[in-house]
Amino acid sequence: MPLADHPLRYKLANELHARPFPSLEAPGQAVYFAIKEPKEAAKRDRAKDRAHLISLLDRFGAQHPKPDATHYFGDLGKFRLKWEQHTEFVTYTAFLPNGTARPFDPTAWEVFPDEWLSEAPGAHITSAHLMFLPMPDDESGVEDTLHDWFVPESLAVSKVLDDSAVIAGDFRIDTSGHMRFAVFTRPDTGRRRLGRIVQRICEIETYKTMSMLGLPRAHDLSRRMAAIDESLSHLVSDMNGHLAKPDETLRQLLNIAAELEQLQTESAFRFGATGAYEALVNQRIKVLREERFQGRQTFGEFMTRRFDPSMRTVKATENRLYQMTNRAIRAGDLLRTQVDVDRSAQNQELLASMDKRSDMQLRLQKTVEGLSVVAISYYAVNLVVYLIGPLAEPIGVSKAVLTALAVLPTMVAVWLVIHSIRKSMEK
Repeated sequence: MPLADHPLRYKLANELHARPFPSLEAPGQAVYFAIKEPKEAAKRDRAKDRAHLISLLDRFGAQHPKPDATHYFGDLGKFRLKWEQHTEFVTYTAFLPNGTARPFDPTAWEVFPDEWLSEAPGAHITSAHLMFLPMPDDESGVEDTLHDWFVPESLAVSKVLDDSAVIAGDFRIDTSGHMRFAVFTRPDTGRRRLGRIVQRICEIETYKTMSMLGLPRAHDLSRRMAAIDESLSHLVSDMNGHLAKPDETLRQLLNIAAELEQLQTESAFRFGATGAYEALVNQRIKVLREERFQGRQTFGEFMTRRFDPSMRTVKATENRLYQMTNRAIRAGDLLRTQVDVDRSAQNQELLASMDKRSDMQLRLQKTVEGLSVVAISYYAVNLVVYLIGPLAEPIGVSKAVLTALAVLPTMVAVWLVIHSIRKSMEK
């Protein structure tokens, strides 16, 4: 009997080959952009992304991708198109053969019609124009070219993949609204290796931009946390002395803790995504195996100077939010403990007071019991005298003597009866 396949076996295996690198040749160029929903969303609408892609493909009479595809690579005549759908964004890359007489010519973007771009299911988050050219015989010519194409202050240049190519970019938006990157390849650099380099540059730019989305959120949270921290510090300081209204202080602490928990919930996805994208940026730079070119800073050094501080700010804000939440929770727990201790002391005082009142009531009860014996005995003696008085006259016993003789037995009898009744009630 053949072994049954797991339902996801082929899907998982094919996922490793789902996004192949393009095969490119210098000279050439690529125009690339990514679109993202302006609002925070953990997942894109796949149906809208697919409909937008198909709208472009229909304009060029190209075949449609498979219904569940998250990537597409096809020939649209004048250019080849690469489409990729990610968790938060979708990317389009058009590869055009040969360079143009004018480097980074904005007309290259005309492959994407304006009408079609206006219908995009999201907002333009980043874009890049890449030029890939053969390496000149004299590398000093590369230096002159880079000086003309990029801003020297922020220019990053490096040799990559064992000196098979030189990549350059200044990570600035040019007058056309796009980033600029250049790749100069050695004659023996393969088409697929060039495709990997171009793909890595696009990924570095995209993941760098997506990770930076956490910075505005961190700045906004820092302002809100500053006000919360001040209130929290005052409440914690007040706990060191006598609290006139501990219940009101506890309510305020719980409100602060709830607000901090809400901030954590609202920022958890963005901060988590920022950390993931940052790791991808560093990983993509690492696999390029950079070497310094003519004393210029590398992509990795640029990220260390310009990108890493932003990421550290996000991490510091996330950590501060976590610590403040724990502080509020701990303060609330301490105040609840203090309130419980105070209430326990009050309860002990109340019980002691109740015990004292019970003791007084017992004494009063015994006093009343004694008075009751006297009162009942008085009436009982009279009844005894009335009952046996006629019998005492024949033997010469006066009424006064008879009364005196009846008092003590009668009182003892009454006391025994009352004591027996009280004992039976206490059982």
